[in-house]
Amino acid sequence: MFKAKVSTHMEVAVPPDQAAADPRDHSKGLFDEKVPAQEIVPSPKLFQDVVQRQWVQPGTLATLVDNPVPLGEEFGSWKTGAELLDEFSDQSLSHMCPEIKPKPRTFSRQRLPNQMLFCYTQKITEGMEPDVTLDCLGYEWELHRMYLFKSHVLSQLLAEAVQDSYSPNTRSILKSKKGTRCYKCCLLLGHKHDEVCQQKEKLPKVNIALKISDEDVTRFAFAVALKYMYNSESEVNEEDVLGILAAAEVLQFPSLFLKCIQVMKNSICPINVCSYYTAGCKYKQPSLIAVCERWTEVNLVPQLGTHISLRDLPLELLQKVLKSPRLFTINEFYLLRTALYWVFLQQNPKIQIIPSYDTILTYFSSLPKTCAFLEREEGQHYMAIFQSLRLHGITSSKLTFFCDYSADLNFVLENGGDMAFQTDFNTQAVRFGLMLKEEPRYHAEVISIYGFFFELKAVKHDASAYSFYMKRIRHADPIISYFTADRSPVNLQKEREVKYEIKAQCQIDGKWEEFTTERLTQNFGVKKPSSKSKVRKNQKKFTNYLKTCSVINSGMRIKLQ
Repeated sequence: MFKAKVSTHMEVAVPPDQAAADPRDHSKGLFDEKVPAQEIVPSPKLFQDVVQRQWVQPGTLATLVDNPVPLGEEFGSWKTGAELLDEFSDQSLSHMCPEIKPKPRTFSRQRLPNQMLFCYTQKITEGMEPDVTLDCLGYEWELHRMYLFKSHVLSQLLAEAVQDSYSPNTRSILKSKKGTRCYKCCLLLGHKHDEVCQQKEKLPKVNIALKISDEDVTRFAFAVALKYMYNSESEVNEEDVLGILAAAEVLQFPSLFLKCIQVMKNSICPINVCSYYTAGCKYKQPSLIAVCERWTEVNLVPQLGTHISLRDLPLELLQKVLKSPRLFTINEFYLLRTALYWVFLQQNPKIQIIPSYDTILTYFSSLPKTCAFLEREEGQHYMAIFQSLRLHGITSSKLTFFCDYSADLNFVLENGGDMAFQTDFNTQAVRFGLMLKEEPRYHAEVISIYGFFFELKAVKHDASAYSFYMKRIRHADPIISYFTADRSPVNLQKEREVKYEIKAQCQIDGKWEEFTTERLTQNFGVKKPSSKSKVRKNQKKFTNYLKTCSVINSGMRIKLQ
C-alpha cells in the first residue's frame, strides 16, 4: 500500500534530499494529470479507407466489405446451444472432423523390393491403403486382402488371422458351407452374406508372417510373385525364373508356377539347361524334365559339350543321355571328348574357362602311370560314363590312360571289318551324324569305319522337303580328304554287308520330331546301283533348329557284318 501511494504521489511526505533532486511537483497525483483530447497516430491510407467504410454504417457487421449484413440479421442467424447439440447428435463425428489425408511416402533412390512393390500396388489399386502386412524375408510387405486369394498359403494365413474378429454366429454360418474353402471365399471375395460384408468393412489392418527356408527364393523373386497377384499378365524374366518358380511353389501359386514352367521350356539353352533340369527334379515336374532331356540329347555335342556349363550337368542325366537311341553326335569320338571335358571339370571345379582339348589330354597324361585313371579310386566314380560310350567306334585315337581297347580293334581289322563282338544293334552300332543348314542345297559327310568309306548325304528339294541316303565310295575317291585317306586303313573287298539305320530329327512348331528308315540290311558294292542305299524322303515344314542356322540334323547307325 505504501508503495502504491508512493507511485501515485498521494499523501506521502517526500524527504528533503529527494525533493531537491527531483524538481517535479509531487503534490499532484498521477491521475490528476489532464488527459489529451486527441492523439494523432500515423496509419497507412488503406487502413484509413477500411475504417471509414465501417463508420459509414455503424449499425452493421461487415463480413464482406462490399456486402455488409445488418447486425440484427446476423444475430438472428446464430443458433442456440440446444440447437447445436441436436444437430451434433444427428451427424457422425467423421463428418464433423476434417478429412486428414496421409502424407505420400518417400523412398530412397535405391528402393528395396518391398518399396518397389508398394509403389506398383498403389498404381494398380489407385492409391488404396493396404490392409494386410506380410512379414517375410526380413521385410514388411504391404498388401491388399482382395488379391491374396490367388495364393493358397497367403489366403490361409489371412483366414486364420481374421477369423477371431467375427462373431460366433458368423463363423458358424461360414463353416457350415463346405468348411474353410467357403470361408475363405466369403472372406476374400466378399461373397454375399450381409453379416460377413459388414464385418469385413470393420476389419482392422491384419499382420501375418511367413517363414521361407528355400534358399532359391530371393527377395526380388518374392516381390515379383506378389506383383503377379495384382496383374496376372506380368512378364516373367528368364533370368529370374528359377527364383520366381521357387516363390510360386512356397506360396502355392498355381497359375504363376505353370507360367514359370512354360517360360523355362521355351528358353532352354546351354547356360540354364542343367539348372532347369535340377528344378524339374526338385519340384517333380516330368514335363520339364523330359524337355531338358530331349534338348540335351540333341545338343550335348553341338552346344553343351564346348560350354563351361557342362560342369553343372548331373551325372545321372549325362549317363541317361549317352544311352539314349536319339542321341545326336558327329561320331563316337565327339562323345568321348565330351566325357573327358566333363570329368576334367569335375576334377577341377575352380576352372572358369573351358580349356582346349590338348590341355585336357595333357592333364590326364600327367597323372601317375601306375594304372589307368578309371581303375583308381577317384576314377571309379566315372566308370559308368565310359561304359556307356562305344569305344570300338573310335579308330583315330588311342587313350591308354583310360583303358586299352587296341586288341579288339586289331581283331576287327584282321577279320575284314567284321564286328563279331558287337551283337546288339541298338547299343553297339557305331553312330555318325551331320547338321543341316539352310544353305547350301547339298550336305554330305564322309565316314570311315574299319577300312570302308561311306558318304552320308542329304539333299534339299524345296523349303519343306529333304531326302537322305548313304553310298559306298572308293578309297581313292577325290571326295575323301588327304588326311583321312593317309591315316585310315583300306579294305579292298568288292562287297560289304552292312546293317544300318538313318534317322532325321527336326523341330516342327517347337517340338522335336524324328523320322527313320528303320533297320535295314544291304550289300554295298563299289559300283552303281549297289553302292547306293534306298532314299528316304521327308516332306515337312521345318522351323529353326534351336534359334541357329541349322534346321535339321540326321544321324546314321551302322554295323558291319
